[in-house]
Amino acid sequence: MITFLEGLLRSSLPTHAVVDVHGVGYEVFVPLSTYEALPAVGDKVHLLTQLIVREDSHTLYGFTSDEERDLFRLLVQHVSGVGPKLACAVLSGMPVKMFKTAVVDGDITTLSKISGLGKKTAERIVLELKDKLGVTASWEGSSPSASTPIGSERQVNDTVLALVTLGYKQPEAIKAVRACIKDLGDQVEAEALLRASLKRLV
Repeated sequence: MITFLEGLLRSSLPTHAVVDVHGVGYEVFVPLSTYEALPAVGDKVHLLTQLIVREDSHTLYGFTSDEERDLFRLLVQHVSGVGPKLACAVLSGMPVKMFKTAVVDGDITTLSKISGLGKKTAERIVLELKDKLGVTASWEGSSPSASTPIGSERQVNDTVLALVTLGYKQPEAIKAVRACIKDLGDQVEAEALLRASLKRLV
């Protein structure tokens, strides 16, 4: 799997970009949030990627942050009726933090304002993320019983989301991540936290 591209940005449009990696041009579809963060054409660029394989195509989607890519994966892999294009529309329609808040609050009205989403799809997103997967529990604020320091909550939330997209159950993911935070400290880097959590879950 292609997990990232690093090279020269040859062209960019609100929907896609071309990255020259050692003389090979990769077309990468991007949400508006990523497009707006791209450097000038001709400059060096680093994009996290997700390869979507279909019977008639292999398509790369690119993102400037783990948070964006994790949400893209979550929507495509776990919400029925949401494909890559609609997942990109979600990321283009509002910041990840705002989307998480809307899902946690069950704010169908706000979600429905995303172009191409619609009320029924918004309801399905809330239902499947909140009730079926229970993933939004990791998006909510820290509870009084939580043993993790408040400063590390974002690390916990982002790492749990990454683990859920990899197929792990949300309660197990939270337990593993919090245990790793306790062992490694709340200043541990996100990548190291994810690796440590994966070892606990194997």
